[in-house]
Amino acid sequence: MSQQSEKIAHYVAANEKLGLGLSEALIEKVTKGLGPSIYKQDAETVSCSDSSELERVRENFLKKKLGLSQSDEALNAAIEKVCAKMGTSNPKKYRALFYALLAEAFDKTSVYA
Repeated sequence: MSQQSEKIAHYVAANEKLGLGLSEALIEKVTKGLGPSIYKQDAETVSCSDSSELERVRENFLKKKLGLSQSDEALNAAIEKVCAKMGTSNPKKYRALFYALLAEAFDKTSVYA
């Protein structure tokens, strides 16, 4: 099993444990889209307590990758919902799952088709 396949399997298990309801296919596509960042411990997760990181998620993922043009307030609200859905006490908010939830929230999973 390749390193990438191991990461995908790990994220699928985390998805099931957290009850997020994401499809394995979407998790796989988002994970592949993240490239080598999934192998770096700090880059692999999203810190909901770090405002500068959440700003990067908004600017680089929601606006640039997904092409969203909603207000910053609306985008920030969606990010906060995902933080809550993944669990405020959960220190392992995997970026692949975080991004997949955001893509679903904005009906932009087609970006990964």
